[in-house]
Amino acid sequence: MIRVAVVDDEPLVRTGLRVILGSAQDITVVADCAGVGAVEAVREGRVDVLLLDIRMPVVDGPAVLRQVTALPRPPAVAMLTTFDARDHVDEALRLGAAGFLMKNTAPEQLIDAVRALAAGRRVLAPEAVGQVIDGYLLSGRDEDAVRRVRALTDRERQVLALVGAGLSNRAIAGRLHLAHGTVKDYVSAVLAKLGGLNRVQAAVVADRANLVDTGPGRR
Repeated sequence: MIRVAVVDDEPLVRTGLRVILGSAQDITVVADCAGVGAVEAVREGRVDVLLLDIRMPVVDGPAVLRQVTALPRPPAVAMLTTFDARDHVDEALRLGAAGFLMKNTAPEQLIDAVRALAAGRRVLAPEAVGQVIDGYLLSGRDEDAVRRVRALTDRERQVLALVGAGLSNRAIAGRLHLAHGTVKDYVSAVLAKLGGLNRVQAAVVADRANLVDTGPGRR
């Protein structure tokens, strides 16, 4: 059973997420609260996945994230964001956020995202791609992104372009007519060649190297 905590300053949002996640047989919401008390709730709930609002009064998302990632066995954390929260994205990435989800993410996509996070994968909702790219300043210039991409094969560049577009491994497999396991191997190879980046950082590199618009089906 995947144990989830929801931290958001709006009770209605917390209730909605609890209902959605509670509809999955393999997920249970063990805690929901605002930023104050979030760390204690995560610790006591033995949480696997934390869905954390990026912008909250009193104690905001990055402040909670900083404390949670310092725990002995921290959960995977996905930031819940809106289109006006770009000023917090960079900090959240640097603090170790495992993903970004829009608050209006479809129920089935939210459930799949929680499962992916629990399995150790990173998630980036397609709607959040632009926000992450705009808000996250990867060290180095665009020329550095281009240099990194040159080390990839043509197929790896295609895969990176689709990662940059926010597609999951399964969606990439469908787009490129490849086996899911093959795409997983390609993504692992791409991340390693880019210097051990995570999936979200790789999406930024793809955008900075002008790959995103060249992904199959993007034109």
